[in-house]
Amino acid sequence: MSGKKLKVGLIGSGGIAQTAHLPGYAAIPELCEIVAIADINEEAIRATTEKFSVPHVFHDYNELLAMPEIDAVSICTPNYLHFEPTIAAFAAGKHVLCEKPIAMNAIQAKQMVEAGHKAGKKLQVGYNTRFAPQSQLLKSYIDAGDLGDIYYARAQALRRRGIPGWGVFINKEKQGGGPLIDIGVHILDLTLWLMGHPKPVAASGITYAKFGHRSDVVGFLGQWDHENFTVEDFAAALIRLDNGATIVLESSFVANIPEDIMTTTLCGTEGGAVSSPLTIIQEKHKSLQTFKPEVPTKVVNSHYEEVKQFVLAVLNDTEPLVTGEHGLMVAQVMDAIYKSSETGREVLID
Repeated sequence: MSGKKLKVGLIGSGGIAQTAHLPGYAAIPELCEIVAIADINEEAIRATTEKFSVPHVFHDYNELLAMPEIDAVSICTPNYLHFEPTIAAFAAGKHVLCEKPIAMNAIQAKQMVEAGHKAGKKLQVGYNTRFAPQSQLLKSYIDAGDLGDIYYARAQALRRRGIPGWGVFINKEKQGGGPLIDIGVHILDLTLWLMGHPKPVAASGITYAKFGHRSDVVGFLGQWDHENFTVEDFAAALIRLDNGATIVLESSFVANIPEDIMTTTLCGTEGGAVSSPLTIIQEKHKSLQTFKPEVPTKVVNSHYEEVKQFVLAVLNDTEPLVTGEHGLMVAQVMDAIYKSSETGREVLID
């Protein structure tokens, strides 16, 4: 496709489409063109198309996929609606940028990956954290060997009072889970990528629902429907990897902690690091040195960069930074943690 603009469609016109995908595509008009959008919500799609001047609007995403001029689609639907549109998009010969998590479970994720390979099309998963400048810089340190062998990580995605008061985030049937599958997947994906994607082989996990059912807990992201809260509000896990390394993962919507935390701490044989705020720890000349590398001050929107890199991967026929296989790996870990919490035992990951 070199030399031509990528023509894209969006399935779903909610918050992530309006704040990330649509403006991300609109920011690179020299590379792509937004052709169509599909959504069953009349009010949402009207507001979105007016703001971004999308020429074609559909209520049935199959009509969008039937447009021969569309090369690629963004799947911006709730978690339970990632699978079917992605499979349909590949059947229609489109490339896919699917929002995270890739699917409700690893069974669906595996089928999505296989469908992409069968169609010969790209599948990128929306883990935008990798595209942040600090993440890219930390990866450079790791790839240069500055941390040595990374044998342990503590990945944390913790909110103090952050149950979303909108959408389906508290509905297990439509979301798949709570903070673990919403924000925990982000920090887990970042950690696995930084560690070089060793294969997870087992997980032991526990989930709690201590606050979501209560009416007396303040909501910093709006008040949720506590009577219909069906997900966890805190989760923790120990993940064993095939190279002998381990990851401890913590994720919460609600926790009595001093501040929100979204970071991963890496321990290596030659140094350590914290992803946010970016910090490197190394021993030199019989002393321990801690320093904070600085990146250029220009603000980079990681969502926009994610969209741009997807477009470039399609146009240049290169592999996306976040592949479908990477999304599948995270889904396998999520399944194991939830199953471990239910059974009280460590769960092997096949």
